[in-house]
Amino acid sequence: MRILGIDPGIAIVGFGFIDKQGSKLTPVQYGSIQTEAHTDPGQRLKDVYDSAVHLIEKYKPDAMAIEKLFFNRNVTTAFTVAQARGVLILAAVQKGIPVGEYTPLQVKQATVGYGKAEKKQVQEMVRMFLNLSAVPKPDDVADALAVAICHAHSYVLTDKLNGVGKR
Repeated sequence: MRILGIDPGIAIVGFGFIDKQGSKLTPVQYGSIQTEAHTDPGQRLKDVYDSAVHLIEKYKPDAMAIEKLFFNRNVTTAFTVAQARGVLILAAVQKGIPVGEYTPLQVKQATVGYGKAEKKQVQEMVRMFLNLSAVPKPDDVADALAVAICHAHSYVLTDKLNGVGKR
């Protein structure tokens, strides 16, 4: 099973493709989609969408996992991240790819075993799980891979709870 993990944003979208075979997780490709500040917000969303469609078509994931919106104090940032999440989910759904959504707490629990783990702990566990020589940069990329790992560990149980059945 190939999973696309996404850490959504408007300036930087982290992405990571991993393959899950049994209990083995293998990195396929990872990086970021970056948009220019001071660009029309609609154009930035189009760039995120177009890049996501291109990645989906190239790497053909079986599922996409995306981080749920974490509301911080900056409402403006939350709105733009929510818009980016929307176009990313749209790209997957239009290609027939099921989407799993996970809170930051769930991602930390699945990667570190502790829902209040620090960012550095999550990054190091991503490096170890995927046998990488270094933690991927920028941080958004490591976060996206953590979301993919979370989905790899969770999707069978989530599907059963949602009545979808086994894959």
